[in-house]
Amino acid sequence: MSFEYTPPKYAQLIAELERRIDSGEYPPGSPLPSEHQLMAEFGMARPTVVKALGVLRDQGWIVTHQGKGRFVRGRPAIPTGQQVRAGRELLDRREAQVSSRLLMAGETEAPNRIATYLGIKPKSPVVLRRTLVEHDNEPTEISSTWLPLSVAEGTPLTESAELKQGVRRYVEAAAGTALDHIIEHVTARNPTKEEGTLLDVKNSAALLAVYAVACDATGKPWVVVESVLPGDRHELEDAYPIR
Repeated sequence: MSFEYTPPKYAQLIAELERRIDSGEYPPGSPLPSEHQLMAEFGMARPTVVKALGVLRDQGWIVTHQGKGRFVRGRPAIPTGQQVRAGRELLDRREAQVSSRLLMAGETEAPNRIATYLGIKPKSPVVLRRTLVEHDNEPTEISSTWLPLSVAEGTPLTESAELKQGVRRYVEAAAGTALDHIIEHVTARNPTKEEGTLLDVKNSAALLAVYAVACDATGKPWVVVESVLPGDRHELEDAYPIR
């Protein structure tokens, strides 16, 4: 018996738009068709079109200008599969994009490492949002977002509902400033008892912990996004231009 794989509709739209940009049908600087035009041409629902456009934007194929629409940038200089760095992906990831289970959303004390990254005293009150990410029903990652109370209070980051936007959008809105850069820290360690249970790994297993500290242009840290990954299920890769 043979099986034929059909990509999801949003992936089909991504591939077609990339093809049109590559071929010059949509040259750099030209406006992209509107959401309604794409919905009509491809017979897709708006959420499907929006999801595809979000991926193209995150990968650098298109750019959005507020109040003007979306415009073509062209093929990214760095291959798509290598362009988005770990910290940026964590900050911009939408929970609706992945299969995840919320473990916690509320106030707690800041561990020493997180307190240092945020520039606050250890055990200071912070808001923690933690999810367990799964792939094919297998736990693959524990994702934790740590924020000062002043940033998280009154935002969806403290609620049990699925986040519709990436953490960066909520933080920038609450802080009233743009996040300018990310400082990444990557460590390797053994799991805690809780991590071992959630990720279904032994106490002796090697875990990768990626900490993305997002700061504004002055260097002030506003949020830490932590990703804990089983070492035997992940490989970190980075690519960047030489200048």
